[in-house]
Amino acid sequence: MAVRTPLQPVRQLSAEAGVPVYLKLENLQPTGAFKLRGAWTFVRRLAPAARARGIITYSSGNHGQAIAFVAQRVGIRAVVVMPETAPSKKVEGVKRWGGEVHFAGTTSEDRFAKAMEMAESEGLTPVPPYDHHDIISGQGTVGLEILEDLPDVTNVAVPVGGGGLLAGIATAISALQPDVRVTGVEPEGSAALNAALAAGKPVRLERTQSIADGLLPLSVGRVTFSHVQAVVDGVKVPDQAIADATVWLHAHAQVLSETSGAATTAALRSGVLKPNGPTVLVVSGGNVDPAAVEALAGA
Repeated sequence: MAVRTPLQPVRQLSAEAGVPVYLKLENLQPTGAFKLRGAWTFVRRLAPAARARGIITYSSGNHGQAIAFVAQRVGIRAVVVMPETAPSKKVEGVKRWGGEVHFAGTTSEDRFAKAMEMAESEGLTPVPPYDHHDIISGQGTVGLEILEDLPDVTNVAVPVGGGGLLAGIATAISALQPDVRVTGVEPEGSAALNAALAAGKPVRLERTQSIADGLLPLSVGRVTFSHVQAVVDGVKVPDQAIADATVWLHAHAQVLSETSGAATTAALRSGVLKPNGPTVLVVSGGNVDPAAVEALAGA
C-alpha cells in the first residue's frame, strides 16, 4: 500500500552543514505524504465487522487523504472531517480517493468533536490521525528504512504536529540504534512538543499559528509523547525560515514540499539544528500547488 521512499543526498545542504545530508522523501508516497503508512496499518488491523461499518477521521488534509485512499482499496466507506480553512488541493485529494468530506471549524478540537458525533450517530470507526499505537507503528517504518539505507546516520530531524511520525521514527531508531539523535522540528508559533518536553507532559497551547498548516495541533498526543519523551529533543523555526526552505527545496533540490515538510530543512539551514554526522531530514509531504510555492518565493 505504502511505498519505500528514497534517501536523496543533497550536495549543497551537505556543504552548508559540513556533514552528509539526505532527504527522506515521503512526498513520493501515492497520497503525497507519510500518513499512508499509519492509515494502512490501522485499517489492516481493524476487526472485520468494524471495518465493514466504515471509518471516519478528523484531519487537516494528509491523514484524510490516506484514509480515503486505504478505504477505496479495501472497499469501505470513509468520512473525513476537515477544517474550513483546509487547502483546496487537500480537499480535492480526499474526494479523488472517494472520501466524503465534512467541514468543522478551524481547530483540531473542532474536527474531533464533529467526527465523534458522526461516529456515534452513523456507527463509524474513528481513526485517530496520530495518537494511537497502530498509527505510530505504521509511521515507524520510516525509521526502519532510514537505518537500513544509512546505517551510519547520526541525526534524524522530523516535522512535528501531533507527534505520530516522530513517535514512530524515534521508537524504531531508539530500539535499534539508541545513539542516533532524533529531533522534532516545530514552527515557533506552534511549539507543542517543546512545551511538553519542558513540562514533562503534554501541554495544551492557547492557540497555534504558522504557514505550516499540517503542524498546528494545540497539543501533542498523550500516546505519542509517551514514546518520545525520553528519546528526542525539539527545536523551533520561524515561519520565514520555513517559507525560504520550501522555496529552496523546489528550486535547488527539485523537491516539491509542503511548508510542513520543509520544516526540517528550515531547521538545518537556519542553524537551529546542528548535526555532528550523517543527517536525514524527513520531508513529510508534498501536497501543495506549485503556484503556492512560487507565491512564497515572491512574498
